[in-house]
Amino acid sequence: MSILVKWGRERLHFPLPPPNAKLGVLRKQIADYTQLPPQSFKLIHAGAVMKDDNAPISAYNLTPSSTVLLVGGDTNGPAAPAHAKSKGEPRTEAGALAQIHGELDAVRRTLVPDVDGLIAALSPSAPSTTSSAPAPATSRARDAAGTDAGGALVREHARLSELLLQALLRLDAVGLAGAGGDGWGEARAARKGAVKEVQAVLDRLDGAWRARS
Repeated sequence: MSILVKWGRERLHFPLPPPNAKLGVLRKQIADYTQLPPQSFKLIHAGAVMKDDNAPISAYNLTPSSTVLLVGGDTNGPAAPAHAKSKGEPRTEAGALAQIHGELDAVRRTLVPDVDGLIAALSPSAPSTTSSAPAPATSRARDAAGTDAGGALVREHARLSELLLQALLRLDAVGLAGAGGDGWGEARAARKGAVKEVQAVLDRLDGAWRARS
């Protein structure tokens, strides 16, 4: 029994530890394989960051079919853009919410249409996130489909995957340390929901890519 760990463009499989094993056991397996310092990366499952290495695996509802996203680490994986690191932590919850909503809105406006277009180019019967009808292929996706002998579809899939991963990194970088304790509950919930939504788009993209004929 194994789980899938997504790290940048890499897709890695690791044995699923027993339910009572600590999360730190899985983190060590991943660190040993990737040669990343154990505390240099974060693990995200179902839109939530798995933070407590002393908590049992069962606390995070990991199953043999689970997909875990690895963010952070070194340059072998996608790094957060410099401007995202230089913004600093928002001083108020309203500021944090503005960052979260702005990032999610950008994904919806600029990436989701291209994801829908690429999926339509791969499989015209694939459903869109924004409509019950198949999404029309964007001009970028149509061009890729027409010239795929040169790997255009591969490049478009890689481009969208990386941009979605960067969006996840920026969302994760929204500092909520100023909240203290259990404060800023609305911002925490908004970030969790945004991460879950963006990860769902990424999963849908990867699912369509794997299922392409």
